[in-house]
Amino acid sequence: MKNNIKKLVGGLALASVLLTSVMAGNASAALTNGPKFLGNIIAGSAPASFATYWNQVTPENATKWGAVEGNRNNMNWGGADTSYNYAVSRNLPFKFHTLVWGSQEPAWVAGLSAAEQKSEVSAWITAAGQRYPKSAFVDVVNEPLHAKPSYRNAIGGDGSTGWDWVIWSFQQARAAFPNAKLLINEYGIIGDPSLTDKYVTIINHLKSRGLIDGIGIQCHHFNMNTVSVSTMNTVLGKLSATGLPIYVSELDMTGDDNTQLARYKEKFPVLWENPAVKGVTLWGYIQNQTWEPNTHLLNSNGSERPALKWLKQYLGGSSALMETTDSMDITDSVIQPDSMVEPELQLDLQPVLEPVPAE
Repeated sequence: MKNNIKKLVGGLALASVLLTSVMAGNASAALTNGPKFLGNIIAGSAPASFATYWNQVTPENATKWGAVEGNRNNMNWGGADTSYNYAVSRNLPFKFHTLVWGSQEPAWVAGLSAAEQKSEVSAWITAAGQRYPKSAFVDVVNEPLHAKPSYRNAIGGDGSTGWDWVIWSFQQARAAFPNAKLLINEYGIIGDPSLTDKYVTIINHLKSRGLIDGIGIQCHHFNMNTVSVSTMNTVLGKLSATGLPIYVSELDMTGDDNTQLARYKEKFPVLWENPAVKGVTLWGYIQNQTWEPNTHLLNSNGSERPALKWLKQYLGGSSALMETTDSMDITDSVIQPDSMVEPELQLDLQPVLEPVPAE
């Protein structure tokens, strides 16, 4: 009897250690595991180090209409599938980027009649929603102030609001992605309060119709390198006044090691600590794999630049575990596919417990 009790106690202790180990491993997989995500892009296949640092996924180009349907009715979902499957299999929020954007639309769409254009845009949005139903976020319209699509008159044009084509796009997206948070996305906002006012005008048209769930601001280096903290706070205040959450969608900053470090230390906390900002996505992190030189955080030899080391220090130890209540803005619409759900850990309280297999 005593031996059985010893075995039981020993088995429970082993199970406790193993369970704690599994939970700790999952909790420390990224730079942050609190109520805000820190994400990045996937350009092709996910880098081996991706989950070491990031806990949200945005495809760099693979979910843009021009990349998927470069030839009419010939859909290439390969790259999009790769990013999506990587995200949902790890329960990471996936953002579909983007549905309507003038800069990377298919070349063939401009030559169609208005009726054909409207039909094709609608079919594209529907197809995207059907293929990626577990998208947590969708950039519905990208850069409406800077890159209007050639087909905008076919989907409402300016109309009575001045932005009817944007409203139509969000209406279509709401039907196609009923479980996703719908976002608008734009560059130049963080450094320009006047442009922010124009952006808010569009946002309020969408908000009054119940069509928008969050605001995207890109925050690329050409703004972030030089913007003042004061201007950043002014812009964030204007956006916060809408009552909608803010998502930093394409963050990067350039510079040599010391310059980049100084910029991150000064400006990243302004974004991260703002209560309206619910997540930050960086636009690449590996040397020679980012869209602009010197925006990388990880050198090609695997060593971390000072800004990345600082991010680890800044974010480490201060984040609460990721909450999973329905009120959270991050994972409530991300569900693992049935074929990839991991079985719950069951403690078989027999005298000797079987070891938990490594994942």
